[in-house]
Amino acid sequence: MAQQITADQHILDYVRATSLRDDQVLAGLRAETATVPAAQALQVMPEEGQLLALLVGLTRARAVLEIGTFTGYSTLCMARALPAGGRLVTCDIAAKWPEMGRPFWERAGVADLIDVRIGDARATLAALRAEGAEFDFVFVDADKAGYPGYYEESLPLLRPGGLIVVDNTLFVGRVADKTVTDADTVAVRELNTRLHTDERVDICLLPMADGITLVRKR
Repeated sequence: MAQQITADQHILDYVRATSLRDDQVLAGLRAETATVPAAQALQVMPEEGQLLALLVGLTRARAVLEIGTFTGYSTLCMARALPAGGRLVTCDIAAKWPEMGRPFWERAGVADLIDVRIGDARATLAALRAEGAEFDFVFVDADKAGYPGYYEESLPLLRPGGLIVVDNTLFVGRVADKTVTDADTVAVRELNTRLHTDERVDICLLPMADGITLVRKR
């Protein structure tokens, strides 16, 4: 049986030609995001955005929580997959990034479904718990040093059977190199180790993009 292939540009071009269902709103937000320094490292791949939308639909999620908005591309993808009356709460540390995405949310007709919370994500998660909020789907793509905490704090907000998607869990391969000990790598590695033995959930780490881990709450 074939093993994991290397997705070079030739393969990515083929995938996008045969699988990616793009439009002017999505492409426009990607183009706007590309003007931001370091955007390539922070922007989710269009294939991942499409996967997120598919997962939101498959789980029949009506309430989505996103930790880490950036310019709101993943926000847009997930919000468009919500049913009428759905809700997406997204949090970021700086208001300027979600504001870049807002015109595109409006063009897509989903701005009214999106609740942007600005500030430290841990404070936002605590406020959501105080509100009695419950979510069907959580997407984690924020500062990597905060990953273990974001996971533990978002799991109580997730309904049984709900799904957490954690981005960048391979972290450019650094997690597999024990000599790499910066705070971000250590935190992602710690979360991966914790998830492997966490009996509260079922997991699958996909070697796609920069590593995407699916976590289903039992």
